[in-house]
This record gives sequence, structure tokens and C-alpha cells, in this order.
Amino acid sequence: MGLTAIGDIHGCLQSLNSLLARLDPSPDDHLLFVGDYIDRGPNSKGVIDRLLALREEVPCTFLRGNHEAMMIDYLESGSFSLWRMNGGVSTLQSYLKDGTSEVHIPAPHAEFVRDTKRYHETDDFLFVHAGLRPDLTVEENLERSDEEVLLWERGHLEATEFAWEKTVVCGHTPQPEPISQEELILIDTGCVYHMKPGMGRLTAVHLPEREFIDVPYADG
Repeated sequence: MGLTAIGDIHGCLQSLNSLLARLDPSPDDHLLFVGDYIDRGPNSKGVIDRLLALREEVPCTFLRGNHEAMMIDYLESGSFSLWRMNGGVSTLQSYLKDGTSEVHIPAPHAEFVRDTKRYHETDDFLFVHAGLRPDLTVEENLERSDEEVLLWERGHLEATEFAWEKTVVCGHTPQPEPISQEELILIDTGCVYHMKPGMGRLTAVHLPEREFIDVPYADG
């Protein structure tokens, strides 16, 4: 089974559709999404609709990003201040009932977000949204179960040495080009940040070959 990891989508439905057309996955493939399906882009609801349909056709694993975590906080407690500062308004706007100011998040969408996984591990790779502490082994990172690290960490991007015993694959921090190091693969190329120089692509990587595929922002 071929495994393909896909970077941060952030509500960019047409970009996602363009990438899926390039990938042309089959039921023999495994698509792994590293999180941040929502916020900032124009159609978060449409992205989740597409992913719900996709998992009926192709084996999929959906990791939790920090943006899904903020949406979960909103769904469970109404907490909105942090989410508002991080693009939550655009997500809620995509759930407005036609011609009204009423937000309606369908139960399957809320369930999808709540069911996202914190990480996915194979013999050779550890997939996580943000990254891991570079001074701890993968096993030590996971034993600590520190959601702040799994969803928000960026310290590994400044590290020169890693204690990791396998390659970590992540997104979360937009880069002009994917990072492909022995211990680290990062595939967030800032699709939703298409107005920033060097950004504006949605990237996937076939593993273990490390073959990168990207498409330009297509939601404008």
C-alpha cells in the first residue's frame, strides 16, 4: 500500500481537489493528512465535506491540527477568543445557513473533527501535526502525551541534532519549500498564504520514496 502524506489545507477546497486530481489515489493507497483542514481559507465546510466523501473511496488517516483543537474547544465549551485570532471566523462563515447569520455545524462534521488522531506511527515514520521536541526520543515525546507539543511545537526547526529514532513527518509551520532531512520531513508550503512571497502551494509526499507533489493555490 502506498502511503502519501498531505500538508495543511486551511479551507482551500479547490486546491485540495487539484492535488487529489494529481495524486489520483486508489483503494490500494493510504492518504494521511497532517491536520489544519479548516480556518483562514474560503471553504472549511467544503473541505470537510470532501474529506468525508474521500474516506469512503480511499483509506485515510486524519491527524488533529492545532486549528481542529481550537474548533473542538469551541464545540465543547464555546471558547472562541483564541480561535477567533487564528482564523475561526472564516470557518464559522462557511457554516452559515443560506441568507442567515445562524451557524450550523452538521453532526458528522463535529464528529470528524473530534475523531482526528493526535499522531500516526509506522516502523519508519512518526506523523504528527506540528512536530516533536528534538531533545527527546519519539517514544519519550509520545509517553509525555503533551498536546501542546504535538499541536504547536516549532523548536525542531531550529535544532541541529535530533534524538528521534525515526523520521518525523509534520506540517504546521509554512515553508517556501518542503523540508526533507534524514530525521525530518515538513510538508506545509503555505497554501492559504498565497499572497506571501514563496508561499501558496499545497504539498504531498509519497513515502518512503520522498517524492514531493505540489499544486498552486487554486481558490482565488
